[in-house]
Amino acid sequence: MEDRQIEDYERMIREAQLETQGERVQSMQQQAILDGQDKSMIQEQLDLVDEFKRIDYLLRGYVLKVNPKNGDSYWELADNPDMIVLSDYGVQLILDTLAWYLNKNTLLSNYDEETINSKMENFANDLNDDIFMSYEKVFKYPTLQECKDEVNKRLKHKVDLQKFANELIGKDVPREEIEQELIKEMEGRIEQEMEIIKAQKMKDKLKKFAMLMRKVQDAVHSTYLRAWKGQERTTLRQHIHISEMKGNQPMPQQRGGPMDFFRRK
Repeated sequence: MEDRQIEDYERMIREAQLETQGERVQSMQQQAILDGQDKSMIQEQLDLVDEFKRIDYLLRGYVLKVNPKNGDSYWELADNPDMIVLSDYGVQLILDTLAWYLNKNTLLSNYDEETINSKMENFANDLNDDIFMSYEKVFKYPTLQECKDEVNKRLKHKVDLQKFANELIGKDVPREEIEQELIKEMEGRIEQEMEIIKAQKMKDKLKKFAMLMRKVQDAVHSTYLRAWKGQERTTLRQHIHISEMKGNQPMPQQRGGPMDFFRRK
């Protein structure tokens, strides 16, 4: 065998080895990407941190707004104080309660329908009793400034009505004069008026109790439904199995390798 022919054989073998190593590296890189994607998907499916943040904002009376300049969304405290229903104590009470249910342990459990219904009934009754018995701490009482603003709002409304009534009958009474007259009428009952306003505002917040309970119950119920008959962990197990099957596929055989030259001889 000539030296040149031997050198060709060696060169072809080296090229084949380099090509095989490159394919192995590429396969390992692709598998690492797939593993990262699988891990990210599983983590996202079981991670409820963002959900807790959203619930926290909503319970505290924040509203989601959109920046018209760039389209980004952001949370901002509601301008209307009547939208802030719960006190800090009430918000923390509900968040602490939800933390015992909205977690991986619940998602990866295995419950039948009867067990879920029983757990939800106990949960709803106990939370209802807990909030009802401590509603004075759970719901946010209107502040003195809020009551003052409401008094001024009602006074302005009365002035507007009186001004309009005077215009209908042809009287031209200055607005300031009408306002002073109304203030004199309210002078002896300002404190009583403030208490009435406070009671009314508190009553309006208590009206939201039933809907608040429903929202919390639905959040817990949805979590339990993901654990119905172990569906959540079954889905994750199937996905992991499919990913392993994809990752363990044998490498395709190369055609026309360097040893084919010897076979042809």
